[in-house]
Amino acid sequence: MNTLFFLSALLFGWLAYNCYYPVYRRPRLAIFSFLAGWLTGELALHHILFQATLVFLFIWSGSVEGFSGAIAFAIYVISWIALTHFYLTGYRAKGSVNQSLTDALGQHYIDQISELDKTNLVDSPDYHQIKRPRKNIDPRVEVIKNLRFGNHGQKLDLYRHRQPSTIDDSHPDDEAVLPVLLQIHGGAWTEKIGSKNEQAIPLMNHMALQNWICVSINYRLSPTATFPEHIIDCKEGLAWVKSHIQEYGGDPDFIVVTGGSAGGHLSSLVALTPNDPNFQPGFEDIDTSVQGAVPFYGVYDFTNKYDMQNNHGLMTLLEKSVLKKRQDQDPETYEAASPLFRISPAAPPFFIIHGDKDTLVPVAEARMFAKTLGEVSDNPVAYAEIEGGQHAFDMFASVRSEYVKLGVAKFLVYLHAQHKTKA
Repeated sequence: MNTLFFLSALLFGWLAYNCYYPVYRRPRLAIFSFLAGWLTGELALHHILFQATLVFLFIWSGSVEGFSGAIAFAIYVISWIALTHFYLTGYRAKGSVNQSLTDALGQHYIDQISELDKTNLVDSPDYHQIKRPRKNIDPRVEVIKNLRFGNHGQKLDLYRHRQPSTIDDSHPDDEAVLPVLLQIHGGAWTEKIGSKNEQAIPLMNHMALQNWICVSINYRLSPTATFPEHIIDCKEGLAWVKSHIQEYGGDPDFIVVTGGSAGGHLSSLVALTPNDPNFQPGFEDIDTSVQGAVPFYGVYDFTNKYDMQNNHGLMTLLEKSVLKKRQDQDPETYEAASPLFRISPAAPPFFIIHGDKDTLVPVAEARMFAKTLGEVSDNPVAYAEIEGGQHAFDMFASVRSEYVKLGVAKFLVYLHAQHKTKA
């Protein structure tokens, strides 16, 4: 048992180490490092509590003895100190997010939000959710599941406040017309990895309580689907929102698109390719412009032109499953699928979010995308690099993800305030 105690200490010590120094270069190890870092880093206090309980049981059973037992106990204590420090770095997300918004929107951007909308904005994380980071939907939020759209069996879920209070005075009949957040899930564009059912739940729940309508769509996935079918489905989802959201109290003229990972790629591509007929076969005449985009840890360059990918994993996936053609055989298609090469002055406002410990999508790619977009776009571009943020860090409530969520809410409410001013 003393050997088991020592081996467990090595395992948990590595988990703490991996939060700070994840694996980047080897694709399979990078995926394992991501999963370990994601579940350990965002649940650091939960891990400490579990490990402390485990150590107590080992000691109580008399299994800790001798020099090796002392070394193992020391490893445990060091890992707890490291995890506590890592947990505390989550508080720095508040400063990073607020600074990025101030840099992009101006020092006094909050003053441009109406008093009614300000009352819904909060600055403190939901510690109850952090304590029990489950994907619970607030009972005040109504969820309408599996509404059909498009021509390929796609479905969407709709989240809205059961008793919305916001009234848009620009509409003469005083009907509540609520801003819309369109969520596109991630999961490597691949079947059985991601779906609309489990991603961005904290953000959509929060925004529904801010009197927004949130729409989470699915789309055809690889290897059955081949790009651009993924983006076509997302555009069909946007077209459905434009045509039908008013039936649910939403404003078809104000839609912001968001998503993480593959969803970050697709949401950015949706925002940067309005009315592109290549992505709208059969519905070319429908306006697919949006009023903003909030991509989380997105993939912005399929070509790897600037050699920013940490390993060959993404290119292998794209060539074998997503695009099903080699990049050197059809570089134009890879470039057309890359948000980095679809930037124009007409790009809508962006808030780009990426963790600096992301093992699956290099943070350097997000930096370049944000820099290039900021230099070209006529609209604001905010970029927040989140210290300690692993890929998918926002999947459930943590201090880090809560502060990012609250910052995104400020960005969204600001955009809507600007929209109402111009209306």
